[in-house]
Amino acid sequence: MKTQMTFSDIEYSKRKRVSRREIFLKKMDALIPWSDLIDIIKPYYYSGKRGRPPRGIEPMLRMYLLQTWYNLSDEMAEEEIYDSHAMKEFVKIDFNEEDAPDATTLLGFRHLLEEQALQKKIFHKINSILESIGMIWRGGSIIDAAILEAPSSTKNSNKSRDGEMSQTKKGNEWHFGMKVHIGSDAGTGMVHSMTTTSANVHDIEEAHKLVRSDDEFANADAGYIGIEKREEICTDEHLSKVTWRINTRKGKERKLKDKLHKNAMSHLDYIAQPRWEERIEYLKSKVRSKVEHNFYIIKHIFGYRKVRYRGLKKNEARLYMLFAMANLLRFTWRCKSLGVLAMA
Repeated sequence: MKTQMTFSDIEYSKRKRVSRREIFLKKMDALIPWSDLIDIIKPYYYSGKRGRPPRGIEPMLRMYLLQTWYNLSDEMAEEEIYDSHAMKEFVKIDFNEEDAPDATTLLGFRHLLEEQALQKKIFHKINSILESIGMIWRGGSIIDAAILEAPSSTKNSNKSRDGEMSQTKKGNEWHFGMKVHIGSDAGTGMVHSMTTTSANVHDIEEAHKLVRSDDEFANADAGYIGIEKREEICTDEHLSKVTWRINTRKGKERKLKDKLHKNAMSHLDYIAQPRWEERIEYLKSKVRSKVEHNFYIIKHIFGYRKVRYRGLKKNEARLYMLFAMANLLRFTWRCKSLGVLAMA
């Protein structure tokens, strides 16, 4: 770990402009509860009694987070630490004393996290901290799903596509890959639960897994119409009492507008009519839009538009870490809007 500033660090600190990458990394470095996350990994980490001494947990975790945020391969994560001063500073490596962990070491660390499902534990730990400071509320959830594309090419050693991925049609386009289903807090929009399936599984089939035990209502888009009639909802004591606020299909909304316009005596009469149904749909959509921000962060800020690995398990582990970091990023946005500078 880095102990003192070098001449290169001193020269770098004299810059007139700080990059967005460096601002982001410093912000996340200050927010992440490092000691709590290290305590989660420590019981499963290498003891060092055999073979060469293992690298410390913290620099490996920092390197893994860089890989997650910038959607890097193991080799590229190693390259970027040598190439980017901001990333070197984040990992806290002093090249006078040690080299950056190599790609094979990062691969072993990532496999350890995946085998022990530690990304899921980290996700829940960060959520518990956010809930304790009032950034995750209770009472209602928003449910949604998104498709993540997978390579459809068979030009590989097995001459086949990923067997755990599947094909589905959305609109007029076919997609091959997986689906990520999330439940987010209706108050703040932060993700509290997640499941993954192949792309051909309908959104409604995973909905009952995404509602918390104390939720009184759940918002969802038109793809979840009829959910209150499903067996897993009707037979569950809690879910059968949840109020399902489902948006109407767009085609039905257009028919309603045409009917009102047809029955109106004039255009002024149409404008004067109280259109309560439109107002209700608007309010439903206003609440439900909060869940879309999470997919925006994952796909556009963290760049995870396509799956990185074969199989659902590895991609699910990556998504748990991505959504944990997305919640922290949304926390910074909320603090900025409220004028709060640091975590309480």
